[in-house]
Amino acid sequence: PDGYIYDPEGVSGEKIDYLLELRASGNDIVAPYAEEFPGAQFFEGKRPWEVKVDVALPCATQNELDGDDAQHLIDNGVLCVGEISNMGCTPEAIDKFIEHKMLFAPGKAVNAGGVATSGLEMSQNALHLSWSAEDVDKRLHQIMHGIHRQCVEHGTDADGYVNYVRGANVAGFMKVAKAMMAQGVV
Repeated sequence: PDGYIYDPEGVSGEKIDYLLELRASGNDIVAPYAEEFPGAQFFEGKRPWEVKVDVALPCATQNELDGDDAQHLIDNGVLCVGEISNMGCTPEAIDKFIEHKMLFAPGKAVNAGGVATSGLEMSQNALHLSWSAEDVDKRLHQIMHGIHRQCVEHGTDADGYVNYVRGANVAGFMKVAKAMMAQGVV
């Protein structure tokens, strides 16, 4: 886009609708938002990672948050970064978060909820069942809790820091290895 907007009043309701209109226009712009909502600020040609925030959620494209962006977030005291998009952070950014022992949730763990929901949907269809929204939510909660538990189990350092990247990688490897052994491949 042409830059980013910062709206200290928050973005909801009609403001989101306006952003959706801007996106639907086919132009990759957000500058008109600051004209429409005078309390907002527009930062031309810049990226949002320099803003002081508690939680950062890269969720647009791969590698949208790089090492320099990570350093801005760290310097500004961010508490948590969660990769919502697939590979939203560059390896350099991830290394910085881990080096500073920050709470960093990698996409492979964060995005598991969407994959799990698809799996639950396929199970319902295959079994010709119709679960209530509450039942699906309960099953999804159990799955995500299990993923978190595995990340903690395989990613906890001696000092108590949880490296969720390592935890997710080891847990994923263990699952594949067990499946291969069960099939007699190894």
